[in-house]
Amino acid sequence: MDSNTFWTLIADARASVTDPSDSEAVAAAASTLLAARPPAEIVAAQQVLWDLLALSYRNPLWAAAYLINGGCSDDGFDYFRGWLLLQGREVFEAALADPDSLAALPAVIAAAETGMEFECELALNIAWNAHLAATDMKLPEDAFTIRYPELDPDWDFDFDDSAELATRLPRLAALFAV
Repeated sequence: MDSNTFWTLIADARASVTDPSDSEAVAAAASTLLAARPPAEIVAAQQVLWDLLALSYRNPLWAAAYLINGGCSDDGFDYFRGWLLLQGREVFEAALADPDSLAALPAVIAAAETGMEFECELALNIAWNAHLAATDMKLPEDAFTIRYPELDPDWDFDFDDSAELATRLPRLAALFAV
């Protein structure tokens, strides 16, 4: 499985659920769709998933998650990136290019008023759950590696610094009134 096939899987999962904004439902649907594929492809999907998550391991996106969710721990950032992945390729890639673009998403706009947080731990287990359903076995322990890049030192500042966040992520900062 390559990243294009993975993104097609996510698009198909989003299309198959009643409410594509329900990230848990999208993750479950993606696992179900993936479970219908050969076990080797399911195992390969796990690496693609973690490669995409590693690609999104960036301070600017972490700062955006911090603003949107009202704080963001290490685990919270993993779950936020899982949620982001389930929004589909276009949203994911736009957020990587410009995390402030998330301010245009209707769900994020609504969250500014409701306080809703965006996390989906289940997204991290799409291939795990698919493999278990398809084979009745856990994924092989050597099925994937996680290689996080170094974080950008230019973004190494306290995310509670509202003036700095307003300068770097102006649309999100305005939306979340920091």
